[in-house]
Amino acid sequence: MSTPPRRLPVYKKILEENKKKWMIKEFLEYKLSKYGYIDSEILKTPLGTRIVIYAERPSRIIGRKGAIVKEVSNILATKLGVENPQIDVIDVSKIEAPEMFPKVVAYRIANAMAKGVRFRRVMFAAIRQLTEAGAKGFEIVVSGKLSTERARFEKQTFGKLYKIGYDAKNRVRRAVVHVLLKPGIYGIEVRIAPASLQYSDEYKIKPPVRPEAAAQQQQQ
Repeated sequence: MSTPPRRLPVYKKILEENKKKWMIKEFLEYKLSKYGYIDSEILKTPLGTRIVIYAERPSRIIGRKGAIVKEVSNILATKLGVENPQIDVIDVSKIEAPEMFPKVVAYRIANAMAKGVRFRRVMFAAIRQLTEAGAKGFEIVVSGKLSTERARFEKQTFGKLYKIGYDAKNRVRRAVVHVLLKPGIYGIEVRIAPASLQYSDEYKIKPPVRPEAAAQQQQQ
């Protein structure tokens, strides 16, 4: 008589699900980074797995007649074991300015440096774009063999940027992108504090309400 398969403990099941989500995100970033991929959201549904991809240019990720999306779906189903993957591609410009996503800014800097543009010129262009988009604060760090054989980094900051605490962990957006050039590998790190979010140190003190006015408001 065959014994029934042993059920996994709850914590192991949660770890396996999170591991699979991480693998899916890593694969999507590796496969679609050159097509304007920004981020993804993975949702479990009764019909399978819904994957929402946020992109700067959705048409490039979808491909001609949906060829790229079909290829990604087949790889997710066959090699990563994703159950019935359903991919939706959303244009981030309909949600927020693309410059508010650090991965977009980092990839723009990396692509410009790969074309031979000097890193300072690219950084200043990114600063102009971020200030025009209305960022509350940001930081751009480019590291590598910038001007000599010895590696170093150059940092540009603007506005108010939170480095510690709840806001730094949950509201400040961060992305790191690497680019391979002839002198070696360069790293681009971008942190952005979007102005559309409300931060912990931004509060308003309401004026005190007199008892007579409060009673009138309740009657109304």
